[in-house]
Amino acid sequence: MGKNAAAVLRDLVRPWDVAIHSTAGLAVGVVEVSDADDKQRRDKNHELLRRKPGLHAVPVGDRGQSIGLTPWKLLHTLGRANVLARQGAGRGLAEHWASLKYCQALDGNHARFMTLSSEGRNPIRHYKAVQSGELGIGFALALAAEVLRRRYPDHSLSVIDAEIALRAGWTLTGKEASVHRASKRPHFFLEVWKPGVPSKVVLVACKGTHGKPAQVHSQLSTAAVHVEAVHVGRPGGTPAMVFGTEIPGNDPITLHLLEADGDGTLHLPAGADEADLDDPPEDRAVVPGIDLSWGSGEQPRMVSGYHIRPEDHGWFRRVLAHADAAGLMAFTGGGEPTARYLSKRQGKRHYDLYTHAGTGIVQDTAYSVHGMDFVGTDHVFRLNGIRVEAFSGIARDLFTDLAAGRVEEYRRKSHDLRLEWPAEQWDTKWNGPVSLNQDGSVMAIRVLR
Repeated sequence: MGKNAAAVLRDLVRPWDVAIHSTAGLAVGVVEVSDADDKQRRDKNHELLRRKPGLHAVPVGDRGQSIGLTPWKLLHTLGRANVLARQGAGRGLAEHWASLKYCQALDGNHARFMTLSSEGRNPIRHYKAVQSGELGIGFALALAAEVLRRRYPDHSLSVIDAEIALRAGWTLTGKEASVHRASKRPHFFLEVWKPGVPSKVVLVACKGTHGKPAQVHSQLSTAAVHVEAVHVGRPGGTPAMVFGTEIPGNDPITLHLLEADGDGTLHLPAGADEADLDDPPEDRAVVPGIDLSWGSGEQPRMVSGYHIRPEDHGWFRRVLAHADAAGLMAFTGGGEPTARYLSKRQGKRHYDLYTHAGTGIVQDTAYSVHGMDFVGTDHVFRLNGIRVEAFSGIARDLFTDLAAGRVEEYRRKSHDLRLEWPAEQWDTKWNGPVSLNQDGSVMAIRVLR
């Protein structure tokens, strides 16, 4: 018999350590796998894959030997990252289920390291790949945020679905053939920003496996293909992180990480006006392809991928800011406030048909968490037979700005508040787990009274 719901909720805020593996040996192992794949492709007269060169270990001072996480914080990270990936008429609870379904999947051992729980170890066969892939996203982004906040403590960080952002400029799928369209792309753009300063873009690819550690080498080799598909500014100068989360049956979960150096700053060309983030970015029809000789004066060397050139940097800053705002609004329930931040090509129609619960249809989606008011959406489902309520939202003042299209004001306020959100993950008055992110979003759960 499973735990009662109250015990499950208490376990969601128990902190565990997750081991980090980022070494020169890991980088060598990935190169060996890549070289073997290249040899097989040559033998078969297949085209070689382009991989991000120069992947290396992340200095321990930037990451530590392990990262401390509660399952609830991990699920909040996953829920925020994936919310725009599940568009369609079956939204609502289904949109948040990618994270909520793992409420009982994680546990820990006597050494205080996070493991799969007995329930997490017994998914049906076809579900294991989904589990490792989705949990891998949560673990990867939690560690990426830790690394970047150590490096840029005076900046804010936004996690943006790369597919959504790229669709503003490029046709990624469909019948329109393009010889230079890349099928493997980064999973996320991490935007490191603060008001009045050009943003920095870091590319991220996330993988996860239930298999043996050697399989991580193969996954990181593939991840290197994903992050090589986008170049910001001068080709070859975009920083990237690749993650492989090893989720064994009984042993502790381990995060494997490598990175490639680069600038990735969205500098504006000389004389260009500063980007107004309140101004919606227009859809563009950019032809896919990266000229590896761009800016050198040499003959063009075109390869597949997506090039964000300096003349596009102001536009792409607005793309990132609006995709970030769309994700926040979708996390609070979707509808019209989400649609205003997406173009037709980015999926605007999926949200146009819905009105946000906080704008008048439903009046019970404003809650106080740690004494602060949040606006969002709630869902009720059963956890081991007991009805529980999950709430996701954003601080009321920040929601008001985003609902009115004031992206610049949202960013100014959220940046100023980023270090002031309470870290305590149990709210006695709410009577359940709560997680507050630096972006002002909250995810909370409790047994329904």
